[in-house]
Amino acid sequence: MNDHSLRVYDSILGLLPSVDNPTPLVRLHRVTPFEHTEVYAKLEWYNPFGSIKDRVASNMIGDAEERGVIGADQELVEPTSGNTGLGLAMMANLNGYSLTTPLSNQIPLEKRTMLRLFGAEVVELDDDLCPAPGAPEGAIAMASEIARRPEVHMLNQYGNEANPEAHYKTTGPEIWRQTDGTVTHLVAGLGTCGTISGAGRFLKERNPKVRVLGVHPEEGHDIPGVRSIRQLQQTQFFHPDEYDGLIEIQNQDAFELCLRLNREESITAGPSSAMALAGAFELIADKPGNRAVVIFPDSAFKYASSVVKHLAGLGAGQANSGSRWELLLGEMIENVRANADLTIDVAPAHELWRNLRPLVIDVRGRDAYRETHVDGAINIPLDELSSRASELPSDRCSPVLTVCDRGNISLPGVLLLATLGYRNARSINGGTIAWQQMGYATESS
Repeated sequence: MNDHSLRVYDSILGLLPSVDNPTPLVRLHRVTPFEHTEVYAKLEWYNPFGSIKDRVASNMIGDAEERGVIGADQELVEPTSGNTGLGLAMMANLNGYSLTTPLSNQIPLEKRTMLRLFGAEVVELDDDLCPAPGAPEGAIAMASEIARRPEVHMLNQYGNEANPEAHYKTTGPEIWRQTDGTVTHLVAGLGTCGTISGAGRFLKERNPKVRVLGVHPEEGHDIPGVRSIRQLQQTQFFHPDEYDGLIEIQNQDAFELCLRLNREESITAGPSSAMALAGAFELIADKPGNRAVVIFPDSAFKYASSVVKHLAGLGAGQANSGSRWELLLGEMIENVRANADLTIDVAPAHELWRNLRPLVIDVRGRDAYRETHVDGAINIPLDELSSRASELPSDRCSPVLTVCDRGNISLPGVLLLATLGYRNARSINGGTIAWQQMGYATESS
């Protein structure tokens, strides 16, 4: 028998949260700019497998079992940015299921490693917009393809009503009871949008005056688990007309607030938690009676490889030489990013393209290139650039532009071209995404 008062359980699933066993609410004191408004963090890493997605994984599996969609020895596939896969993998272990998780190779190494440790078959994709629906290399497309096999079922967190229902049944009621019905604001980062949809709907039914606020990252962000406005088109639960506020938070602002949360509040929050909190600070007024609850989806422990790229000094002193080389390469890439001679914004890049027709090298994978690319660009994936040097201009002073989706992969491309002797190579900031947003010419193969 499960006994929450004694914390004694028949199985690990007894730790799943409910009104009687909620994840904690912790008030913030040091990082908040407010004098009157109270801000509480709901710490979702107290779920049994480490994130808010355990709620969704449990409800999707339970719903599918009740409807008879899945049964004994079931093969599951789920596109994921990590956390849903982690919860599903562990629950699959308990139920005798198997799980395949297509995901981007841009997902933090820590998550990919833990998925394998938990028993999932991880299919890594060369895709820095994971999951990118419609793109042949996208995780959703890959999972859908696998799910065509009759013995495989995809639960589909992006369109399965059991996702927001999990939060309607648990997250919302927990918050209502924990605040004794005095909550005035719910703030959540936007990923699948299950949390804001389900918990927000519950709280609005209890008190229509509760303000439901959504927070999303900027385009080209590096915050795992959340999605920009463009990326949010992949989920069926993104309903901005139902929110009382919506705001974009800059990538670096989220990582810097993540650092403050850990050091000043001693709360081990990850970058998506900090992003949501930053949005709360922007959207909520400071006045007596305000009591905001901000969803903190998971802890910082799975994001060491992410935060080290954005917060100076965190990698210093590592003894492993491979790690030092990785840090050095990361530092070199950041130097390229900051060097105006090695990067170029999209508008002047287009002007250069229009007037001089420089060689434009798309360094993404072939599938991404085929879907859409800068008009006239050639495709040389980054890992082939050295071996295909014969295809590059013989004049090392010729202007060359490198491009990828957002401007991240093309940065090491500039470094590589420099080692080959090219003195006028630059990476396009914002990549093909910014190029398309400006309405500049693209083509497909």
